[in-house]
Amino acid sequence: MKPVLGNVDEIFDLFDRFGDESYGEDVTQRAHALQAAWFACKAGEEDAMVVATLLHDVGQLLDDAGNVADREGRDALHEIGGAAILSGLFPEAILAPIRLHVPAKRYLCRVDPGYLGSLSAASLLSLSLQGGPFDADEAEAFLRLPFAAEAVRLRRYDDLGKEPDLKVPDLEFYRPLMESAALNGAPLG
Repeated sequence: MKPVLGNVDEIFDLFDRFGDESYGEDVTQRAHALQAAWFACKAGEEDAMVVATLLHDVGQLLDDAGNVADREGRDALHEIGGAAILSGLFPEAILAPIRLHVPAKRYLCRVDPGYLGSLSAASLLSLSLQGGPFDADEAEAFLRLPFAAEAVRLRRYDDLGKEPDLKVPDLEFYRPLMESAALNGAPLG
């Protein structure tokens, strides 16, 4: 496991080092994060959700986790790794949706008849490695988790953020949100 990140600059460093890499989609890691966050912004989400959406796949930047499914045929648990490295920096309102965005995909496959067919090839591959769609009991248990609703919304933004050549604000645009959301910054309202 990678060490816990201590400040927002370390997040920028991760994106500078690994954000322009592919991860099985038609966009880079950075483009995906920025697009998903922009959709959350446009939807009027609160700051915590925008930051969670921006950073939901930060675990993909660790140890080439974004390519493990395709290359090795296993799930890298990027949602767990990402939340873990951010755990010393952000509150649970950000960490939980990140940690739950994969279960949210499995949930949506269970409850939304068209959702499974809308997934990209890379998302379908990872879904198969993550356990596939939830059964009824798993779906009910998921809904009882704190931040389940936020994780489902995050997942929807995640799915939207895969458009080649979509122009959105850069990472620096989100620095004030990340800094104010950080545990050592002002509390989120």
